[in-house]
Amino acid sequence: MQSDALKQAAVAALEDIKARDIAVLDTRRLTSLFDFLIVATGDSSRQVKALSTHLQERIKSLGAPIHGAEGEKTGEWILVDLGDVVVNIMLPASREYYNLEELWTEPGSA
Repeated sequence: MQSDALKQAAVAALEDIKARDIAVLDTRRLTSLFDFLIVATGDSSRQVKALSTHLQERIKSLGAPIHGAEGEKTGEWILVDLGDVVVNIMLPASREYYNLEELWTEPGSA
């Protein structure tokens, strides 16, 4: 699956379960590890876990692999590795503290 299609499927899955403040960052000029970084917020650990589960089910149904998922026990911050797309689903406090958007924004583009 192409990275653009994978990105779109991931965003659609997050929107299905009402993720908030979905940010899609194009990281192709910053790293060769992945093409896109998606950051989304869930209102509770239960919602963060539900977002992760739904995302993984949607991606698997499209025939794309899930390379890994971390943080599913606590639900404070779950990282789902889809290969060319990495999805971070976070509680508001974690998202504010780690500020991944600033970390992965190309210098001079902010």
